[in-house]
Amino acid sequence: MHPFSYTRVSGTREALDAGRRGGRYIAGGTTLVDLMRETVERPESLVDISGLPLRGVSVTERGGLRIGALVSMSEAAAHPKVRTLYPVVSQALELSASAQLRNMATIGGNIMQRTRCTYFRDVTAACNKREPGSGCAALEGFNRTHAILGASDACVATHPSDVAVAFAALEATVRLLGPDGERTLPFADFLLRPGKSPDREQALKRGELITAVEIPALPRPLKSGYLKVRDRQSYEFALTSAAVALHVRGGVVREAKVAAGGVGTVPWKLPAVEQHLIGERPSESLWAEAAAKAADGARPLRHNRFKAELLQRTVERQLRIVGGTK
Repeated sequence: MHPFSYTRVSGTREALDAGRRGGRYIAGGTTLVDLMRETVERPESLVDISGLPLRGVSVTERGGLRIGALVSMSEAAAHPKVRTLYPVVSQALELSASAQLRNMATIGGNIMQRTRCTYFRDVTAACNKREPGSGCAALEGFNRTHAILGASDACVATHPSDVAVAFAALEATVRLLGPDGERTLPFADFLLRPGKSPDREQALKRGELITAVEIPALPRPLKSGYLKVRDRQSYEFALTSAAVALHVRGGVVREAKVAAGGVGTVPWKLPAVEQHLIGERPSESLWAEAAAKAADGARPLRHNRFKAELLQRTVERQLRIVGGTK
């Protein structure tokens, strides 16, 4: 581990000043400390923001939900409002990591976490995300767990967060505070696809701080859930996953929110699936027809061709569960 300075701040202005000077924000530290230990990350300065007043879960004026950036994963998952209004978020959180990590990791840190690609974490391997211009060893290497959607010639790494898939499905927004003031970004714009610059992963300006994630009010009744497929039942990242929220009224699907994880370079919204569902009556055939569109545009690699079919099956299964026809 390389030498670094450490500062603990008690106010947002102090944090922003330190961030503007190049300090890296840290709270739970469940990702950044690991990367520093492996010398993947070498920050010169850490700014501990765990004491900032960015906690709490509350209902917004319009009936949505605001989750503070420093709320722990376990706190968010257990909160009555989260469990009642958006079960998909609770389930995604509870299927993440281990209980110990969920007690430490924060919502803001979770959506900021970096890929679990083995080549990214191996400092001897070529990785454009870690060292721009060095190449991507995963393209010709063992790429079973890598992306089939949103990849580029520069990077095929997947985004590892489960709750980010739920946020993407629900069309959440990320609230930010920076030296120039506050702003809000749609979740779909917050995480960036790799393109030619995979080292830039979030649409953050220098020194900006995540203050909260907000989920908009959605029509009721709303049923939602998260399904995760992985190689083992605990403490494992997704091969694929599906976050689904459905508003069914009068026997017809009026609203559908669907996103996938484990298959994209970012949590992958599935508009073709959603559009196929709107205005239709729930049925076994409807779920199958909609899910068949889940892998549209997929570009499988040598070792992960199975992911396209697995994604379709996972989305279909979760539509049946949430739609009540399992």
